[in-house]
Amino acid sequence: MNTPLTVVDVHGTPEEMGTAYGRAAAELINLNVTAYLGRFARAAGLDRAAVGERGAAFREATRTHLPRLAAMLDGVARGASVATELIYAINARSELLYGAPTCGSPGAAGDRGECTSLGVLGPRSDGGRTLLAQNWDWHPDHRDHNVLLITRDERGHEVLALTEAGMLAKTGLNSAGVGVCVNLLGCDRDGRPGGVPYHVLLRSVLEADSLSWAIRNAMRVPRSASINLLIGQADPAGGELIDLELVPGDAGWLHPVDGVLVHANHFETGLPVYDTIKDWGGSSLFRSARARRLLDAVPTPLTPADLRAVLQDHHSHPLSICRHADERDADEDRSETMWTVVMELEERFIRLVPGPPCTGGEGTTYSLLS
Repeated sequence: MNTPLTVVDVHGTPEEMGTAYGRAAAELINLNVTAYLGRFARAAGLDRAAVGERGAAFREATRTHLPRLAAMLDGVARGASVATELIYAINARSELLYGAPTCGSPGAAGDRGECTSLGVLGPRSDGGRTLLAQNWDWHPDHRDHNVLLITRDERGHEVLALTEAGMLAKTGLNSAGVGVCVNLLGCDRDGRPGGVPYHVLLRSVLEADSLSWAIRNAMRVPRSASINLLIGQADPAGGELIDLELVPGDAGWLHPVDGVLVHANHFETGLPVYDTIKDWGGSSLFRSARARRLLDAVPTPLTPADLRAVLQDHHSHPLSICRHADERDADEDRSETMWTVVMELEERFIRLVPGPPCTGGEGTTYSLLS
């Protein structure tokens, strides 16, 4: 990291939290919007007017299906003095970059990095904890535009989420012990109109006070892009994990095997869609299987350090679990691990290690219980 991670801590109603977030991170949000406008133009051929039109449509979908989150995003735009439609556009950056049919053509998106996610249930973990972890892989140009967003709403619900400035969530956890990791997916249904933004859907999971409602929130809203969510919740009697593969108009799910759940960037549930990873191949096709083997090779119980060790694996470097930018890729296609995230849901604990994790040191710990 060239700059330390900005922590934004806000409270109040959704509108109040959004406005305070926008004001506190205004410089980063404006830099992030500018960076994405450039990427939308170069990678997807979308000019400012087209981005604004798409963003306005995503605002309408969000206001219809998730009005509290729409109020928060409207507040972000107001606080940061950014056009409202552009805030919705960056929250839908996955749809704008990968949602058009041409984005499924070979070479159009390179080897999408976008994360390896791990989950471990209590019977396999040290101290019976429910663990989530992931590498978040993305373009190096967005390395310095990230924030840790902490919110406390008027109902007492707290959320702690790593995200990009101006967005509502990526990976994180909440005061109910619900946590989520995320992986990009792609299929032939992507690009359908009427969906809520990818990163707003993520935030809806963290708005839930139980695993049941996290699943309901994620599955009930319409989607324009494919997304994978590895969701867990702590519980004194033993936590639970589930993986959701969500596409426009359909969903599949996976359960832990021997207390472990792993996912990368291709479909594993047998949904009746064309997985567009078939158009370009890449490391996803071995990353999840390799991560599971590496976890299975560790004697029980698994610790957070064991998960971090798996996320530092360099097989097939540089396009490995611990991902490094590959100079053979076109600049727009380059990706590397931005952050390694390890969560202990019972402790409401998240450790953030700047990536790639082989060089990131110990990172910084945050907790909603501190």
